[in-house]
Amino acid sequence: MLCVTCPNRDSGSCGTLLEAQSRTAHAVHGSNGPLLQIARPGEQIVVRNQTTQQVLVLCAGWAYRYVELADGRRQILGFLLPGDLFSVLNLFEPLSQFSVAALTDVQVSRFERPGVRARGDRLQLVLENASRDEHAGAIRLITVLGKCSAEERIAYLLTHLARRLRARSVIRGQSYPFPLRLRHIADALGLTPVHVSRVLSHFRDRGLCVVSNGVLNMLDEPELDRLGTVA
Repeated sequence: MLCVTCPNRDSGSCGTLLEAQSRTAHAVHGSNGPLLQIARPGEQIVVRNQTTQQVLVLCAGWAYRYVELADGRRQILGFLLPGDLFSVLNLFEPLSQFSVAALTDVQVSRFERPGVRARGDRLQLVLENASRDEHAGAIRLITVLGKCSAEERIAYLLTHLARRLRARSVIRGQSYPFPLRLRHIADALGLTPVHVSRVLSHFRDRGLCVVSNGVLNMLDEPELDRLGTVA
């Protein structure tokens, strides 16, 4: 089974959910693992205000949570990395409060909610940690959007993603995979793509970082971190 060799099984939520599912008759594929879904870049995985009886975890690739207004404007709420739950609330509430789309080619695991909710102290710890991280992240993002300059917002996003990637041990030196386009950064930070491009060029000229060909190269991470730190 693919999940057995997955590098994110222990660092993400998947391992605990697999243990939970293996003890219940509610599993989609019995005890052999979750239902797996493949999505291409730009493909919608979750639709806002629709219901699902499954708990979703990103196995591979990048995705993002977002809300789209009636006129087509979009607010990206956050980026999902391998091992991430789509949302803690998804374990308790079948109605999705946001949409999710694939940023790259992705693989998603779908676990049946009743079986997951019925299992274990370790699952409770995973949920507590995920809830804490989601809440703290929401507070930081509200602060960044409400009070920080464009430079500070972008520095925050870059260093925040770098720390998350480093925790998953997927870095080579100071280079990080970075599939975000200008429009993704803009929609996450309340800016325009033109403004984002201008700031990234300024960062490059100052020797802070370079974003090129899907890779983020951190040239002066301490200074970038200082600029993007939310007290």
